[in-house]
Amino acid sequence: MVRVRFAPSPTGPLHIGGVRTALYNYLFARKNKGKLILRIEDTDQKRYVKGAEDYIIESLNWLGIQFDEGPHTGGDYGPYRQSERKPDYRQYADDLIEKGHAYYAFDTSEELNEMRERLEASKMMPKYDAISRSTMKNSLSLPEDEVKRRLASGDDYVIRIKLPRNEEVRFHDEIRGWVVVNTTQMDDKVLLKSDGMPTYHLANIVDDFKMEITHVIRGEEWLPSAPLHVMLYRYLGWEDKMPKFAHLPLLLKPDGNGKLSKRDGDRLGFPVFPLEWKDPSTEVVSTGYREEGYLPEAVLNMLALLGWHTADNQELFSKDKLIEAFDISRVSKSGAKFDLKKAQWFNHHYLMQLANEQIASLIQDEVKIAYPSFDLSRLSAAVELTKEKAIFP
Repeated sequence: MVRVRFAPSPTGPLHIGGVRTALYNYLFARKNKGKLILRIEDTDQKRYVKGAEDYIIESLNWLGIQFDEGPHTGGDYGPYRQSERKPDYRQYADDLIEKGHAYYAFDTSEELNEMRERLEASKMMPKYDAISRSTMKNSLSLPEDEVKRRLASGDDYVIRIKLPRNEEVRFHDEIRGWVVVNTTQMDDKVLLKSDGMPTYHLANIVDDFKMEITHVIRGEEWLPSAPLHVMLYRYLGWEDKMPKFAHLPLLLKPDGNGKLSKRDGDRLGFPVFPLEWKDPSTEVVSTGYREEGYLPEAVLNMLALLGWHTADNQELFSKDKLIEAFDISRVSKSGAKFDLKKAQWFNHHYLMQLANEQIASLIQDEVKIAYPSFDLSRLSAAVELTKEKAIFP
């Protein structure tokens, strides 16, 4: 059975690009009669934001993206928060050390900075790898008795993957074709941090394996990490169970290259979050598509076509028709520019499909505030007269 997951981090509001990733996973799962899992990747406790997980779930519920398993629905492969799976990660980090594919590193932050500065001064890439690790304080460079003493005395350490010096890593991406990277371009990433929590790389692989994920559909920003993940599957003995990868193109700002950001939305006057978000630390409020008056059906239709299209370039789809038409091989390799006028066009189309009474119910609270003396019983008639020409939102 096809099993895919959407795995956001609760470090703030869900970006509209993340919503598109969730949507493509949802469409792929439903098209293939599979399962969609929500997994909260909260291993970075320093960046955890209270309320972010609830915001993510509410946003996706509003859009009609339903999950088969997750922290809010349960399931047979839980727990669905990485912070609740901590013992698993330690076990596999130790397993990698025992197999000779990982090692303890005792370097301080000052020593790491010195190493980077030294390599930069020599016109070399500043990375912890098969060459530079021999000059650092780790279980590969230190005498065995000193390593044992440091571990016994409780010295701080991280666990790093041990990559070979010169080896090609190959994998097939469902969107981009074959990807080949040499380990000389990679570094020995940290797998387990000094506080005992895993990094994204280890937790991601362990969870995908244990949750029997068959396809990893995620943003292009994770493509550079994929070769490392392939090596982890190999070193853990799970290469035959490795999921297929599909890395989605970026959502780009409307007026140029570069990833769409909240700053672009503020500057150009459109939301980049599905729902309104109030930052708990600054109390700054950012508007959302729902609060701006967009209909969820319009947002889904608009997002689906930012990076994917059918052979005949059809534009209007119900959710069921999107599921029927979706084909991961028709996702573009290049980024898709956000188009505010097109978003408004989609919203206007779906608005016109609603009965006057439905539109009236959607706007009556705002009308009551703006025009306290207006007779709401006449609102449906007013909608009938104005909706064709309304710019909404």
